[in-house]
Order: sequence, then structure tokens, then C-alpha cells
Amino acid sequence: MLYKKVSVALLALVSLYAASCKPKGTSNAVSGDAAVKTYVAPGKYDEFYNFVSGGFSGQLSVYGLPSGRLLRVIPVFSVDPEKGWGYSEETKPMLNTSHGFVPWDDLHHVEMSMSDGVADGKWVFVNGNNTPRLARIDLKTFRTAEIIELPNSAGNHSSPFGTENSEYIVAGTRFSVPEDGSNSDVPIDTYKDNFKGHISFVSIDKTSGDMNLAFQLKTPGINFDLARAGKGKSAGWFFFSCYNSEQANTLLEVNASQKDKDFIMAVNWKKAEEYVKAGKGKKQPVNYAHNKYNEETHTATSEMKKEVIVLDITEFPDIVYFIPCPKSPHGCDVDPSGEYIVGSGKLAALLPVFSYDKIQKAIADKSFEQEGYAGIPVIKYESALYGEVEKPGLGPLHTEFDANGNAYTSFFVSSEVVKWNIKELKVLDRQPTYYSVGHLMVPGGNTKKPFGKYLVAYNKITKDRYLPTGPELSQSAQLYDISGDKMQLILDFPTIGEPHYAQAVPAELIRDQQLKIFDINANKHPFVTKGEKESKVTRDGNKVHVYITAVRSHFAPDNIEGVQLGDEVFFHVTNLEQDWDVPHGFGVKGANNAELLVMPGETLTLKWVPDRTGIFPIYCTDFCSALHQEMSGYVRVSPKGSNVPLSFSLGKGKGAQ
Repeated sequence: MLYKKVSVALLALVSLYAASCKPKGTSNAVSGDAAVKTYVAPGKYDEFYNFVSGGFSGQLSVYGLPSGRLLRVIPVFSVDPEKGWGYSEETKPMLNTSHGFVPWDDLHHVEMSMSDGVADGKWVFVNGNNTPRLARIDLKTFRTAEIIELPNSAGNHSSPFGTENSEYIVAGTRFSVPEDGSNSDVPIDTYKDNFKGHISFVSIDKTSGDMNLAFQLKTPGINFDLARAGKGKSAGWFFFSCYNSEQANTLLEVNASQKDKDFIMAVNWKKAEEYVKAGKGKKQPVNYAHNKYNEETHTATSEMKKEVIVLDITEFPDIVYFIPCPKSPHGCDVDPSGEYIVGSGKLAALLPVFSYDKIQKAIADKSFEQEGYAGIPVIKYESALYGEVEKPGLGPLHTEFDANGNAYTSFFVSSEVVKWNIKELKVLDRQPTYYSVGHLMVPGGNTKKPFGKYLVAYNKITKDRYLPTGPELSQSAQLYDISGDKMQLILDFPTIGEPHYAQAVPAELIRDQQLKIFDINANKHPFVTKGEKESKVTRDGNKVHVYITAVRSHFAPDNIEGVQLGDEVFFHVTNLEQDWDVPHGFGVKGANNAELLVMPGETLTLKWVPDRTGIFPIYCTDFCSALHQEMSGYVRVSPKGSNVPLSFSLGKGKGAQ
């Protein structure tokens, strides 16, 4: 019966919207100048790099704007045979966790590193939603440089969100669960007593970017959806959207939607940091992986960490405050000034805008509801509220901002993007999306200085936008020009995975900082071969190490004999090239992993365990020259115990001249 009531209420809300707020004057047609606005001539560069989450692919994709051209897929949490990510011996440790080797995750959100509230082009941080992890991508190499697992967490959806100088990247658990440890085996129906939420504060080294799990805040057992750090006047605060204040543990569709309001959780992270530095936190034994990739040795290492500092927010009453927000809020966004915080109740037909100044006054005046929540003070709704945007659409999710005092909000149910003025709370424009938009992105729209100009909508349904590809539909992005008073749809383009959030920055911030080659003389890989004369094959028990070089257009050595069935063969491939854009690939017949893709000056290792005797070709898998097809060789595998000596050669076969 309760389920029926909720469904009827939602249908009534849809009907109300259809009658009063249905977009008018919209058109499915793209106007005639759209092609001009998105055209990037051959040989010319895009204006923006757009970093887009890959959702269930576990990867990060990079598109140019305004062209919508796919530039690169950066492997992060999932193995990638194109680049050998998670297949080479050097990269396997990057996918290590406390659960072992986990070669997949669900990447939802993207956060650029910032200086003074503006993207600085150094790093991109992304989240692993499934097996809770954070990753850092180095924008000099467009490679994943570091991955850290998050203890006491499950469903790392509310991340990664950074402070305005990237002092911290912050992550909130989506699913509250019992704390890690021996006491986690509890009945599920003891949720209210035993399940807790945790907010992780990961500090970032300003020079190297290295991540460190500095501390966690333990909260009541609610679910965290999204968050934003304050900026400017609110820079010392963080704001999280929370749902399931009912603390339900089954059929959340109904049981977590009973109350009219859930919460925005306001966190004074500067005060929490003070308590940690004063030694007020408690050290908790946990187990989590911290993985780093070293560009000097071209190898990754994985370290298991054993403890974390935790502050229980119920013991520190001046750290956290709850603000009522229309039910089931999804987005929680802070405008460029840091004054206005926009909440998005998915089941509400209005947008509440809260005032940072009013929140601070309410705290000072103790303008709290009589009953707190789980021991945490709840600020009165009216005391924190700046105002409400009435009837903007149905199913509000996310809000981004331009540089002119305007906000743009996506509406999932009514499939549209709505532009509204922050101070006046008036709707200025609305444009349809095709269909069911989720996240949206304005370049710099989460920063103190948005660039505006473009908006990209990332849609969940694309049933008639592209050529059909069977039951699985292409993922959709739509580009709008927002430089004028009215938004203009100018481009559709498909994306990988299921796109969620994205961030874009001017190309000039990153383009000229790219690392083009690895200096072969600076290569400190333990199995590097810096010239063909150093190439060799050695045996250590049943382990055979092949020190092999690649250069246009041959391997050295290219004939190897004496490998025996049962041996583990390690091909340590060094690319001797020192010219940009001359990678070499390496593959061997029968290997049950992937190729290697080795950049100029780099060394990578492919492990191969032959499963039969015979002759096995090796070859370059990445087209490198006119004689690419000739870049190959052979490995002979003999029976175990064979008297065939271990040998290698180059250019000495019977056919050689």
C-alpha cells in the first residue's frame, strides 16, 4: 500500500509539471549555424579538453570541445588491452586492493586539481564507486599515477570533490555499512544501531600530487550522494547531499522516500582538521591498498596500509550540521561566490537555494530544530534558506554555473536543462535533452571562475539519436552553446561507458605541458636494456628473463631457443626510440593476457607461460614504420628437461645475409 501511495504521488507530480511547466517553443531541429560552431578544421586543435567519466567501463575518456572528437581513453580501474594496462607486470599492482586484484570499477565523477578555486591543469582525480577507491591521473602523461583504497566505505559515489586549493580530495560513502573489522558481521536489520557512514579526507601533496588518507569522519548511518566544497567565503566548509534519513535497509525505493525532507550536511572541515592535528582522532585498525606508479622506474608498487584516524562527529558538536532539503537530494552545488548552495531533491518540483551567511548566522543563533538528528543539530529550513526556484522542472539533479550569475540545472524526469538567475531565482530559459539527462557540465562550472560558453548534457537514454546497435544503446552527450541569452543545441556525440560527470578546461592549460618521450638515459627500470648490445636472455630456475629492445623495425634478440614447458618467461621490452609518436607494441602467440604498448624510452614487461611445445611468433602490435610487418621473431619452446641450450640471436639465421 505504501508503495502504491508513493507511486501515485510521483505520477501526480508528473501531471502537475506537464500542466504548468512543460517546455514551450522548443524544437527538435538544430539551427543552421550549429555546424560552424562545432567545426574544427583538419590539423586544428579543440578549444577545451573534456574529461568524461566512463561509468561502468571503469575508465576515463577525453574529448575535444567543441568538436566532440574522442582523443583518448585513459585506463584507470579496469584492465585495458589496447595499452596493456593491468596486463603488464609493471601495471598489475595498480589494481591491487584489500580484496586482491580487482580489474574493474564503476567510475562516476571527475575533479580537476585547483589553485585558488580554479583548475590548474596538473591532475585529474576520479572515483571508483564499487570497490571504494580514488585515483589520480597525471596530465603530463595522461596516465593513472596513483590509486588509494578507502576503508570503512561502500559505494564511493559521493567523490571525488576537492577543496579550492586541492588540500583535500574528499569522498563520502554511498552505502552506510558497519565499520571494517571483526565486529562487522551483524544482522542487516540492526542497521540503525550498527551501520555508519564515513567521509574520507585524502590530502594532496602540492608538488608531487601524492595522496594520503589523512582522516575520516564517522557519521550516522545515512547515504551520501554528491558534494561540493565551499569556495571564497565558504572555503573552510564542505556540503554533502544525504538521503535515506529513514535509515531503511530494504526496498529503499519506498522506505527511503517517506519523509518530506532529507538533508544537506554542512561540514566545517577546517575545524575537523584542527581536532585531528590536536590528536583528538582515534586510530582504527583497517586494511587498505595504496598503489603508486613511478615514471622513473616505469613500475608500480602496492602497499597495504593498516590504520586510519577517525573522528566521530557525535563527539564534536561544532563540526557538522544538517540542513533540511526536499526529499532524496542528488546534487549539492556551490556557486562561484561561495555564498549559495543549491540542493536538488529528486522527488521535488522546486529547487532550494541556501545561503552560507544565513547558515553561519543560524549556527551562531542556535536556530536549530527542537529534535536533532542522531545527535547532530539540524538547522531550521527557513533559517538557512535564501529562496526557492518555483516550478523549474521535474526531477532536478545537478547544477553548474556560468560567469554571469546564472545557474543551469538538469531535470531527469522532464528531460531538459533549465537556466535560471541565482539572485532573482527566476527561470530564464529551458531546452530539451534527448533523453533523461543526468549530469551536466559547464567548463569551469564548479570553480570560482567559470568559462561558460558551452554546456554538455550527459543523457541516460538515446533510443533514436544514433544508428541502432542492438539492445545496448550508445551513450549520449549533447553540446549547447550558452554564450547568448538562450541555450542552443549544436551537437550530439556518443561517449564510452555510461557517462556521469565531466569537467573541461582550456586546452592551453594542458596542451603544452605534455611529456613526449621518456629519456632513455633516465630510465631506472630494473630490467632496462639501453642498447642492442645489452640485450640478453637469462635463466633463474624456471624463470626466463628476456632483455629485449625495440626499434624501427626489429626486436633484439628476435630468435630465442631453450625455453622449456613449465617456464615463466618475462619479456622486458625497452623501446629505444627517442622520437615523439613512435611507440612499439609487443605480443606473443598464445599469451593469455594482452599486448604491451611501450612508449619511446620506456620499459615494460609481459609475462608468458607457454602451455605447449613448438615455435611461437613474437611481433610488434603497433604500426611503427613501413616495415612494421617485418618487425617480428620466434621463440622455441621445448619439453621440460630438454637439452636444448638457452640461446638468443639477431641476424644470424640461415636466411640472414
